[in-house]
Amino acid sequence: MKVLRRYIDRIKPGFEKGGKFEKLHSTFDAFETFLFVPNTVTRSGSHIRDVNDMKRTMTVVVIALIPALLFGMFNVGLQHFRAAGEVAMDAPCTWSLIWQAFWYGFLRVLPIVIVSYVTGLGIEFIFAQIRGHEVNEGFLVSGMLIPLVMPVDVPLWMVAAATAFAVILGKEVFGGTGMNAFNPALLARAFVFFAYTPHISGDKVWVDGMTKGAGIIDSFSGATPLTDATNAVVEKASSLMWSNGTGPWDWFVGTIPGSIGETSKIAILLGAVILLWTGVANWRIMLSVVLGGLGMGLVFNLIGADAYMEMPAYYHLLMGGFLFGAVFMATDPVTASQTNTGKWIYGALIGAIAVLTRVVNPGYPEGMMLSILFMNALVPLIDHYVVQVSIRRRNKRLTLTITE
Repeated sequence: MKVLRRYIDRIKPGFEKGGKFEKLHSTFDAFETFLFVPNTVTRSGSHIRDVNDMKRTMTVVVIALIPALLFGMFNVGLQHFRAAGEVAMDAPCTWSLIWQAFWYGFLRVLPIVIVSYVTGLGIEFIFAQIRGHEVNEGFLVSGMLIPLVMPVDVPLWMVAAATAFAVILGKEVFGGTGMNAFNPALLARAFVFFAYTPHISGDKVWVDGMTKGAGIIDSFSGATPLTDATNAVVEKASSLMWSNGTGPWDWFVGTIPGSIGETSKIAILLGAVILLWTGVANWRIMLSVVLGGLGMGLVFNLIGADAYMEMPAYYHLLMGGFLFGAVFMATDPVTASQTNTGKWIYGALIGAIAVLTRVVNPGYPEGMMLSILFMNALVPLIDHYVVQVSIRRRNKRLTLTITE
C-alpha cells in the first residue's frame, strides 16, 4: 500500500489546478479517496472528524449485499439445471452441484452487474466533470442493488436504460447523492416494470433464457410463490398449491425462482446483521416494516375472503422481495424518514401497503417496490408533522411551567 500511496502522490500534481490533467481532478479524487481515507477536514462551521466517510459507509452496504449476490448466482444455476431436467427437485446439493450451479450463475449474473456499474458510474463521472464537483459515492450501493432486484433474463440493454433513467432522473436532477427523493435502485426496477412489463413479470422470466431456447421449459414451472398465490385468487381456488412442491422452508433458504438477490432470506438476514452491527441501517425501520406487514396479514386472516387472505401472515415475509426491501431499500438513509417516530410510521406503512397491494390486486403480485417508492414521496410530510407535534408538546409543557 505504501508503494501505491507514493505513486498516487507522485502523479497527483498533474490532476490539480494548473496541472496537465486538471479537468480530470474529480475523477482522480474519486479513485484516491476510494483507496485511502482523505487527510483533509473542514476548516469552518460544525463538522465531524471520522474515518467513516461516505465511501466507507457505502462499502459496508456493498459487503452486506455480498451474501445475497453469491447465493443469487448459485440459485440461478440451480434453477437452470432444474429446468433443463439435469437436476431433480429433491436432489441433494452436493459440492459438485453447488460449484457447477454457482459457476453457471456467476457467468449469467456478472454481465448484469458490470453493465449496471459501467452505466451508472459513467454517468456519475460525466456529471461530476461537467459540474466540477467530486464524484458522488452513492452509486457504489445502487450499482449492486439494481442487478439484485432484476430477473436473470433481463436484457443487458434494458439494464443500461433503467440504470441511466435512475441515475439521471432519480438522482442528478435532484442534485446528486444525498438529495434524491426516491431510491434509485427501485426507480430502475420501476422503469423496467412499467416500460417493459413482460421482461420482469410472469412465470417464465425467472428461468434462464438458454433453457427456454432449448425448448424444454414446458416441463418446468418457473412460477414464484407470489405468482402461485395470485393465481389462486384469479382462479378462485379454495386452497393454495405451490409450484414444484416448494414451501416456507424453501422460500427461507431461497432455492426458488425469483429476482437474483431476493430469494434467500438467510443471506438477506446476514446482510441485516452486518448493517445493524455497523450502525449503517436503522433497526426501527426494519422492525416496523416487518410488524406492518405481519399486522396487515393478520387483518386479512380475520377477513378470510379467499385462499390468499387465509394464508399465514408470516408467509408474506418469506415471499417475493419483502424482506430484501425491508433490509436494503426501506433503510436508505437518504430517502427514509429522519425522525425516530417518523421511522416507525414510515416502516409500518411500507409493510402494510406492500401486503395490501399483494392481496387486493392480483395483477401486481409483489407490492414492495411501489410501497417503498410511495412512502419515499410521503417522508417529508411524515417528518413535518412529527416535528410539529413535538413542537406543540414542548410549547405546552413550557406554558404549564410558566403558569405554575
